[in-house]
Amino acid sequence: MLNQLSVFIENKPGRLFQLTTVLAENKIDLLTLSIADTKDYGILRAITRENERAVEVLKEAGFTVSITKLIAVEVADEPGGLRDILAIFEREEMSIEYLYSYARTKEGTAIILMKVEDAEAAVRILQSCKVKLIDSLL
Repeated sequence: MLNQLSVFIENKPGRLFQLTTVLAENKIDLLTLSIADTKDYGILRAITRENERAVEVLKEAGFTVSITKLIAVEVADEPGGLRDILAIFEREEMSIEYLYSYARTKEGTAIILMKVEDAEAAVRILQSCKVKLIDSLL
């Protein structure tokens, strides 16, 4: 499993710039980034090269941040690649709270990052189905 930063961020001009400035000034590199928003706020989800230090510096800068566990799987980069993984969750009646993709690792594959309610159970099921799990993006 991977650790992801989940940052509450107000939906107002300059707030994302402030967050990225804090990370840049501390030489913390973003590997992934996703933002889900509403009218008033958003949740920024990211994986950095130094998650623990990122949590520290963002909290010091006044951001509300926590660590969330994600499952990362390698899928075939072809039509139906994601569907094959989702079929496992469908069969097991497990819900995915959200997911997003990460840049391809090698020709013909992609990495899908997902948040599920019971990550440990999902990992066991995926392993039993011979799905390749990723434990680091570095």
